[in-house]
Amino acid sequence: MSLKIAEIFSIEGKVAIVTGGSRGIGKMIARGYVENGAVVYITSRKADQCNATADELAESGTCYSIPADLASKQGRDDFVEAFQAREDNLDILVNNAGAAWGAPFDEFPESGYDKVMDINLKAIFMLTQALLPMLELGADQLNPARVINIGSVDAMKVSSQDNYSYGASKAAVHWLTKNFALKLSHRGVTFNAIAPGPFASKMMEWTLENFQDRIEAGNPMGRIGCPADMAGIAIYLASPAGSYLNGTVIPVDGGSNLGALVT
Repeated sequence: MSLKIAEIFSIEGKVAIVTGGSRGIGKMIARGYVENGAVVYITSRKADQCNATADELAESGTCYSIPADLASKQGRDDFVEAFQAREDNLDILVNNAGAAWGAPFDEFPESGYDKVMDINLKAIFMLTQALLPMLELGADQLNPARVINIGSVDAMKVSSQDNYSYGASKAAVHWLTKNFALKLSHRGVTFNAIAPGPFASKMMEWTLENFQDRIEAGNPMGRIGCPADMAGIAIYLASPAGSYLNGTVIPVDGGSNLGALVT
């Protein structure tokens, strides 16, 4: 293989799924893939938003919308069936769809805890299980398919927010990724996780409105993440350049997992 940048970082013609791809970090990744020649399917629970984002991204390449509620078995089954009706194989699965819930410890509801765990953790396991046969097709040890799970810096340090189930779910995502890598990579698939710090997203909207100055002041890089930061790492992990990376958790947070400069 050539070592030219245009080839070792290419994802041209790859078929990708980005869950939760209609906004925030998922949209950043989907856009990066679309603009670099991948065929991208995005999914999210809200059909109107999912369809609108797919139409927007399709102006720069190929992007399709399959709305689904991945927190439920029926939603996952319907999504997989719809995808299999359109494609014969899958090269890249980005498990990004997620939810957060904030409440003081004494008031934290069981329903909120379950919602976060269902979409952030269980959905990743079950969707990966359902799609692994398609990921295996045409893949091998030199040209593996990719599963990229989106964790969080909140799984690497204790958050100042009262998001008890969120941090726990993302820590589990990190370990699930390592478990997958050790036990399933012989099937021609690599498994890695990205642990984002603060990025502009719907999930982070309230926090950034109230604390962005404080967050940026405490970050070694002095800022929150931008779309190129997230698209870049996702493209690397999906490209030939990242084919020997397996079982890693990569923080993309400006160094905030190391600790805050100010409080």
